Amino acid sequence: MANSRYDLVVIGSGPGGYVAAIRASQLKMKVAVVERDRPGGVCLNWGCIPSKALLNSAETMETVRGAAKEHGIEVGEVRFDFQKVIARSRATADKLSRGVRFLLKKNNIDLYEANAAVAGPNTVALQAVEGKPAPAAQALEAERILVASGSSEKLFPGMRLGDGVMTSKEALVHDTLPASVAIIGAGAIGLEFGYFYQAFGAKVTIIELEKQMLPGFDAEVAEELRRAFVKRGVTVMLGHGYKSMARHDGTWAVTVDAAGTEKTVEAEAVLVAVGRAPLSSELGLEAAGVELERGGFVKVDDSFRTTCPSIYAIGDVIRPPLLAHKASAEGIAAVEIMAGVREPGFDLLSIAGCIYCEPEVATVGLSEAEARSRGIDVKIGKIPFRAIGKAVAIGHPDGFVKLVVSKEYSEVIGCQIIGNHATDLISEVVLGKTLETTTAELGRTVHPHPTMSEAIMEAALAAEGEAINY
Repeated sequence: MANSRYDLVVIGSGPGGYVAAIRASQLKMKVAVVERDRPGGVCLNWGCIPSKALLNSAETMETVRGAAKEHGIEVGEVRFDFQKVIARSRATADKLSRGVRFLLKKNNIDLYEANAAVAGPNTVALQAVEGKPAPAAQALEAERILVASGSSEKLFPGMRLGDGVMTSKEALVHDTLPASVAIIGAGAIGLEFGYFYQAFGAKVTIIELEKQMLPGFDAEVAEELRRAFVKRGVTVMLGHGYKSMARHDGTWAVTVDAAGTEKTVEAEAVLVAVGRAPLSSELGLEAAGVELERGGFVKVDDSFRTTCPSIYAIGDVIRPPLLAHKASAEGIAAVEIMAGVREPGFDLLSIAGCIYCEPEVATVGLSEAEARSRGIDVKIGKIPFRAIGKAVAIGHPDGFVKLVVSKEYSEVIGCQIIGNHATDLISEVVLGKTLETTTAELGRTVHPHPTMSEAIMEAALAAEGEAINY
C-alpha cells in the first residue's frame, strides 16, 4: 500500500487540530487529519460541548424547580428523566461531530480514522483502531507534521474506574443519577459537575487540597463562588487532601486529610477531577527528536515548532491553560506562521478562562495578585451586579465585575467576572485587551440599557472614582 504525501499532516481532530487543518487548506496546503476516536476530539465528544448541554439542563431544572415561583409561575410536581438528560447531551455531541466531519470534507481535507505515531521527521505511521476499517494507507508523508493530540483525564495512583468511580468522561455517559457524589478537585470540571449533580438533587461534597476553590484564580472570585455553592447546599471541604478510598456496602468511603486530621466522606459515586495530562507519550515523538518538558508537555518555540524542525505542536499537548479556544487560536497561528503570513508569537494573557457553573466565572489577563507580584502598580474597578438594573430585573444580582488597571496608563490589564452570563460578557474585555484599551475608552463607550454589560462600563468608571450607579 503506497504512502500518501501531504504538505501538512495533523494528528488529532479536536478544536486545535480540525481548525488548524481548515486554515491550512485555506492557505492552499494539501492536508490530512488523523483521528483515532471521533471528529471533534475530546472537546466536542467528551468535554466542552456535551458538558454544556448537561449544564443547560441543570439551569432549566433550577428555573423550573425554584426560580419560577419568584416570577409568579406555579408548576406542579417536578419530575425528570435522567436518562433523557444524558441522551440529549450525547445527541448534541454526535451532531457537532458530524459537523466537523462535513467541514473537513468541504475543505478537501483527507480524514484517516486510525492510530498515529511519528515514524520520522516527515512520516506519520497509521495503525487500525479496533472496531474501525483499516486506514487507506500505512503511512503518510508530510513536509510538516502538526501534533494536536490533546490531553486525557488524570487519576491518583492506584485508583480504578468503575463501580461509581468516574472521571468527567464516564460521568458524561453515566445515565443513573447517584444519590450522593464526592467530587475530588474544585477546578472548572469539578465545579461544573458539582453544580449539575446538585441541580438534579444529588448530595454533593467537593474536596479540594488548596485553600480556595478554583486554585490560581482571583481569591475574591473564588470566595464568592464558594458562598454560592454552600448556599445551594453543596458541602465544600477546602484544604483537604485525598488519601484513599474503599468500597463498603455499595458506597465509597473517601478518606481525606486536613493538617494531619483524617476525615471520611461517604458517597455513592466519586468523580475525580484533578486535572488533565498531555497525550504525548504514545506518539513516538522523542524518537523523532521532539523534546518533552516536565509533565509530558511538548516543548515548542514562538512559531509552535518543536525541537524537530518539521514537527509542530499546539493545544493541550504543549502547555496550560488547557482550553479549546486557546487550541483553536494556536492552530490558526501555527499554520499561518508556517505559510509566512504571520509573525511568530502568541499572547496567552489574551486567552479568557471560563467556568460554566452558576454563577459563571470568566477571567482574562492578570488578576490583582498576579499584577502586584509582577511589580505593576494597579488600581481596581469593581462593580457588584446588584447595582445593575438588568441583573436585578432578571433575578441574578449576585456576583461582580472586577477590572485590574495599570495606574501609569489606565490600561486594562485584567478582568474577573462572576455572575450570570459571565462567559459571554468577558469577550468585550478580551477585545479591549487585544486593543490595549483604557478605562476611559470602556467607560465612555455607551452601553445599551438595561444590559448586564453595563457592569463593565461601570467597573471602568469605578477604577477612576467615577462610577455612577454604585
